[in-house]
Amino acid sequence: MKKEETAKIEPKQQFPLTIKRLGINGEGVGYFKKQVVFVPGAIPGEEVVVEAVKVQPNFAQAKVKNIRKQSPFRVQPQCPVYEECGGCQLQHLEYGQQLKEKRDIVIQALERHTKLPIDQLEIRETIGMENPWNYRNKSQFQVGQKDGKILAGLYGMDSHRLINIDQCAVQHAKTNKAIGTVKKILQRLQIPIYNEKTKKGIVRTIVARVGVESRELQIVLITAKKELSQKDIIIEEIRKRLPEVKSIMQNINGENTSLIFGAETVKLAGKDFIQETLGDLSFELSARTFFQLNPEQTVVLYNEVKKAAGLTGREKVVDAYCGVGTIGLWLAEQAAEIRGMDVIPESIKDAKKNAERHGMKHAKYEVGKAENLLPKWAKEGWKPDCLIVDPPRTGLDDKLLKTILQTKPKKVVYVSCNPSTLAKDIQFLSQDYSVEYIQPVDMFPQTAHVECCVLLKLKCD
Repeated sequence: MKKEETAKIEPKQQFPLTIKRLGINGEGVGYFKKQVVFVPGAIPGEEVVVEAVKVQPNFAQAKVKNIRKQSPFRVQPQCPVYEECGGCQLQHLEYGQQLKEKRDIVIQALERHTKLPIDQLEIRETIGMENPWNYRNKSQFQVGQKDGKILAGLYGMDSHRLINIDQCAVQHAKTNKAIGTVKKILQRLQIPIYNEKTKKGIVRTIVARVGVESRELQIVLITAKKELSQKDIIIEEIRKRLPEVKSIMQNINGENTSLIFGAETVKLAGKDFIQETLGDLSFELSARTFFQLNPEQTVVLYNEVKKAAGLTGREKVVDAYCGVGTIGLWLAEQAAEIRGMDVIPESIKDAKKNAERHGMKHAKYEVGKAENLLPKWAKEGWKPDCLIVDPPRTGLDDKLLKTILQTKPKKVVYVSCNPSTLAKDIQFLSQDYSVEYIQPVDMFPQTAHVECCVLLKLKCD
C-alpha cells in the first residue's frame, strides 16, 4: 500500500482527481499519490477524471477527460475559440467566483514566497468590474497566412499555432473592428505576410489601440522591413474604412525575437499619438507607450494608490516605472513634488508633455532606472517621503530593492501585476517595512491575472 501511494504518475495515465484550488495560471490544482497535478479548465470543488499529458519530477500536467461532479460556478465560455486560444483562462468560471479565486492566488503566492504570518495580514476582497467584457483598449494580433488566407490572432496555449480571432470577447469593440478591417485590406492588396520559418514577407503584427473616452483609434503595422509595399494605398484604405483612426504608425522589427515592437517607429499618417482620458486627466499615447489596458478599472486602481499614499500636500513622491506619468499625475495635486522615471525615452517625452498640459510644474521626469536615480538624488539631498512602484511582471530589480532599504521612504505603495514577484519583493522589504494591507484589483477579468495595491510602511527604529 505504501509503495502504491508513492508510485509515480505515468504519461497518458487516467485517474480521478479532486480539485482543491486554482493555480497562478488559472489551472485547477489537485493531488494524486502525493504529487501535484495541474489541470487547465478544472474548477475548485470539482471531481474529475484526468489524463496525464506531461509528467515532471515534482508535478504533472493533465487534461480533463470527464467531470464526475461539476462546480456550481461553471459557466459556458462566451468565446468560440476559448479553449484553443489561451488568451483567457477563466471564462468557464462565474465572475463573482473568479474574484474570490484571485484573492486566493495572492494568498498562495504569499504562502510560497514569504515567511509572513498570512493569517495576520489584511488581504482585502478583490475589487471587480460591473461589466467584465470588452474592456481591453489595445490588441496586438500576430499575422499569419494559411491556404492564401490572412489570419490575425494569438498563438494557441503552449504552442506556436496561430489561432485566428474575429471577435475577441475581452477586446473593445472598436479594436475588434479595426483589426478585422486592416486584415481585409492586407488580404485584398495581397500584402506579403511575414513567415517566421522562411524569414520572408513584411507584416508581422497588427496593433490597434482605442482611446476609450476620446474614441480615437491608432493603428500600428509592425513590419520586418522598412519598405512597405503599397503603403499609400494601405493608408488610404484605412482612413476610408475607419474614419475614427487618428494615427497610423509603422514599427520596424526585423529581429528574431518574441518582442512585439522594434526600436524604430515611423509615422505613416495622422498624429504620432492618440488622446485618452482618465478622470480629469488627459494623456497622449504614442505607439510604444505603456498605458493600462483597462481604463475603467485603472481609475479604480489609481484611486486605491491615492488612498494608500494618503498624501497631505507636503510629501515628495517618486513614481518609479512611470510610463507616461499616469500614477504620479493622479496624485500630483496632493504632493509637494513628483519625480518620475522610465527607461523608455518616448514614455518620458509623453510624461513631460502630460505634466505640462495639466500645469503640473512640480512634476519632473527623467529617462533612467530608479535604482540609479534615487541614490543620485539622495546625494543631492533629495529623498522621497513616498515611493510608488509599478514594475513589470519580473518585479523590482534587486538593486532597487536594496536602494529602497538604503533611502528609506516612509511609505512604499507597490502596484503589482504578478503575485509571485510581489511576494518575493515584500519578503525582502519586510526587513524594514511592515505590510499594512493588500488590495487585489481585477484588471483583467476572464484571465488568471490579478493586480494588487500594497501599502508598506517603514518600521519604527
